[in-house]
Amino acid sequence: MFEQCLYFNTTSLARQLEREWTSAFKPFGLTPSQAFMLRVVLDKAPLLQSELAKEMNISRPTATRGLDGLERLGLIKRASSARDGREQEIHATPSSLKIKADLNAASAAVGKRLKKLLGTPHFEEAVDQIRGISSALK
Repeated sequence: MFEQCLYFNTTSLARQLEREWTSAFKPFGLTPSQAFMLRVVLDKAPLLQSELAKEMNISRPTATRGLDGLERLGLIKRASSARDGREQEIHATPSSLKIKADLNAASAAVGKRLKKLLGTPHFEEAVDQIRGISSALK
């Protein structure tokens, strides 16, 4: 019925992938969205919330909710920004720096498992096509 429906098929795929990454990030007490957000902060901090939202292709209010959760867990801190007085900078904390390698390894393990299941060329082609579709729809 929905064989050619982009919405149905991408949403179905998203639910399956959500389960994979939920399992991978459960030992850290993080949801997939929190974990990916933290990974961006760990790689690019200090950054402004608007920069984080753009990097993750989410709205600023969505970024705020994710950052609030990470701040409650002690994994990020916010500080006044000299670059833009309207926004705060986001910084990693020592606690998040301690889990950086393990967090990246957990995510890489999911990617490795999916590449093995799908075949690396097919996996990479699918990611490239999805990114292309996403860019075209902006």
